Amino acid sequence: MRWSVGIEAQGDRAFGREEIVELADAVAASDGIATGIGSDRYGAQLLVEAASRDEAIEAGTAIFKAAARTAGLPEAPVVRAEAISEEEELEELS
Repeated sequence: MRWSVGIEAQGDRAFGREEIVELADAVAASDGIATGIGSDRYGAQLLVEAASRDEAIEAGTAIFKAAARTAGLPEAPVVRAEAISEEEELEELS
């Protein structure tokens, strides 16, 4: 099942445009987008394949942390992690 996973990490400073663009490039392979320009949080919304919500969050978090390292962002604690399945998303729209 496909899941949309949203994750945010909170740092100790505001993140610049170039840093978040690097994060966006790093999550693009997972159909991801990045957020956080000018904020002390950086985040991503990405798609993963998983059997359950917990597995989706675990997989998404691993991809997110690797992407943050690739982007050169400092390691920061994850303060938000949520997932919604494609089925749930379709139900909300109907």
